[in-house]
Amino acid sequence: MRKLVYHVATTVDGFIADLRHEVGCFLHEGDHVVDYVAALKAYDTIVMGRRTYEFGVRLGVTDPYPWADTYVCSRTVTAEADLRITITDEEPATLIARLKEREGTAIYLAGGGELARSLFDAGLIDELILKVNPVVLGAGVPLAPRLASPKALRLRSTKVHAGGVAVHHYEVVA
Repeated sequence: MRKLVYHVATTVDGFIADLRHEVGCFLHEGDHVVDYVAALKAYDTIVMGRRTYEFGVRLGVTDPYPWADTYVCSRTVTAEADLRITITDEEPATLIARLKEREGTAIYLAGGGELARSLFDAGLIDELILKVNPVVLGAGVPLAPRLASPKALRLRSTKVHAGGVAVHHYEVVA
């Protein structure tokens, strides 16, 4: 069975974006970016929420992962900006369970926090890769807001990059 990996940039205090859902506070240059881009190629399926997808569309990117099958979970987006992208109102837990049964590599959960919360609560996230940026926001979009219960993690590895970004790779303890 395939794994679902929540691979996400965060601040030290656990926010994946600021209050305006922007990510300008994150470091966008450095060796951590090279590692991230290389890691993306290991995923053949990408799942994201509406806000994450719309963030890219505002930048003119309608198909951010052209090598992969990409799903956008949304009950409100009706028009597909790119015919390769699948926009679905299917319950995210049902979608992920179905995708996990298919052949392929790990599934990349690209965001956002509410989607991650629902999938953590459903017990479907297998791994968490945090790219912790050296910044504290104090407020913003949480990594996984209002979890139903704590999720135990086992640290698999840590890499600290020269620019100060620390990448922590965890597995979710069942």
